[in-house]
Amino acid sequence: MKTIFALILMTVLASCGTVAGVGEDISGASRTVQGWL
Repeated sequence: MKTIFALILMTVLASCGTVAGVGEDISGASRTVQGWL
């Protein structure tokens, strides 16, 4: 599980061009994880 999370995180960070984009992607990812729980 940790490996999958790390791969997703690296992909999200690599796809963002700006700091604001990183913040938006992290917010979206946290909402997705909350939906799983």
